[in-house]
Amino acid sequence: MSKIILSHPTGNANVRAAAAAMVKSQILHSFYTTIACFPHSLLNKISIGPLSEIRRRSYDSSLQDYMRTYSYKELGRMVANRLALAVLTKHETGIFSVDSVYRYQDSIVAKKIRKAKSPYIKGVYAYEDGALESFRAAHETGILSFYELPIPYWRCFHKILEEEKNKLPEWAVTFTGLKDSEEKLQKKDAEIELADVIFVANSFTARSLSEFPNKLNAPIKVIPYGFPPVYKERAYERKPGDVLKLLFVGGLSQQKGLANLLEAVNSLGDKVSLTLVGRKSVENCAPLNDSLAKHRWIPSLSHKEVLEIMREHDIFVFPSLFEGFGMVITEAMSQGTPVITTERTAGIDLIKDGENGWLIKAGSTSSLLSKLEIILKEPSCISKVGRAAMDTALKRPWSVYEQELSMALQELIKHKTNG
Repeated sequence: MSKIILSHPTGNANVRAAAAAMVKSQILHSFYTTIACFPHSLLNKISIGPLSEIRRRSYDSSLQDYMRTYSYKELGRMVANRLALAVLTKHETGIFSVDSVYRYQDSIVAKKIRKAKSPYIKGVYAYEDGALESFRAAHETGILSFYELPIPYWRCFHKILEEEKNKLPEWAVTFTGLKDSEEKLQKKDAEIELADVIFVANSFTARSLSEFPNKLNAPIKVIPYGFPPVYKERAYERKPGDVLKLLFVGGLSQQKGLANLLEAVNSLGDKVSLTLVGRKSVENCAPLNDSLAKHRWIPSLSHKEVLEIMREHDIFVFPSLFEGFGMVITEAMSQGTPVITTERTAGIDLIKDGENGWLIKAGSTSSLLSKLEIILKEPSCISKVGRAAMDTALKRPWSVYEQELSMALQELIKHKTNG
């Protein structure tokens, strides 16, 4: 039976779904990560107080036999953050930086691949910034390199952000996505060069790879992520003349199109209200700070609380300049809260404009304002579009993503083996 090694340091929702897909199809050989907490384990029992963050790394017990953990770097990062030792977590160079955590795990997986004696291991599945050494080892040993690109290709989003800096220089300080060194960017390109297949979660990310300067040999497979469970008890209780309640959840930066949202809301005056949930990307952005004083701002909420506040609002607005997916979109739709988002997010693959949500042009205040004005003229569309959003969510739970990914991986391995 063909098997795959999975590698990701932190294991977010889509990584967990990928792991579940491989377990269910019996193709997972091992899952390398930093910290893994399981029900009834000692680690789970001691994860209280200062150690409560560890519970965020909880996994289903079905993965326990496959898990291989190397926690030294990630635990160091957690401790350094708690003690505010910023020098230890400094971008790229800190001994316990995120980059250091990724490099450390990548080197371990590469060693394991080279030492593996099993003829059943046919590939390694790894993610951006944590795949280079693993893929080099994979090529040396003749196994496949499955690469997941979770955000648009860096040359593409750098181009977008540079254009935006010229349009809105007062928001340029919030563009933290431009900090990577030339060495790190070259490593990203090297990962792509070594990939046998590239998986992405939306069509825009696939198109962003057209900016890759060399010939792209790896095929690109678009498999959108799944929706969380649908909240079927959603009630729509709008009265004529009610203020349109808008919600934004995400990092507070123009990378998320926040300047366009704030400008549109200001144009509509008391016809709308705006709630913002998220942390500031920087402290010294004057237009952001001024706007936060005028609207309802909540710096942080638990995942459960985010879903609850989504149900309390009429429209979820997510005008991001670009996203590898944008899980807040699927979360809002699953709660029956219709979404306005751009053509550079998961919306391009999941939303039909005017039916189960609305699509706007990224970076365009006028496009967003136009949609909001249409909704204000016909507020009865909110419940109709919201229910259609829930119907969409019902048709694509995470299990559908797992099935599609599993089938794609098995077909690729079969093709490689037969070839």
